[in-house]
Amino acid sequence: MKKLLLFLLSAFIFSTNVSAQELVPLTVCIEDDQPLGNGYPRTPMLAPKVYIEDYTLLFEANHPDYVLNIKDEDGDVVYSTVVSSTQTQVVLPSTLSGNYQIELVMGNWLFKGWINL
Repeated sequence: MKKLLLFLLSAFIFSTNVSAQELVPLTVCIEDDQPLGNGYPRTPMLAPKVYIEDYTLLFEANHPDYVLNIKDEDGDVVYSTVVSSTQTQVVLPSTLSGNYQIELVMGNWLFKGWINL
């Protein structure tokens, strides 16, 4: 019985540590000034999975290169960096506080969402 209790307690502690990471919901946009020639819709692009924990953005391994822009509520870029395909973490400046729009740019594709720091 003690082993079962210890197992359940450790599983609870582990699950609370993992839940500190929050998924950042991203929408997919296309930035394209040239219309398609055939008029058929493009294949839908899936948004990348990005998580946030405190001031750290966590990316899944094996992602493409992105330009990361953090914008304030007025739309001004307050932080920008390149996230290479080998990076799985980006630490944001601790001077940021409040709601910010996150943008990941990959060619003509734009992934947008909101984070709270």
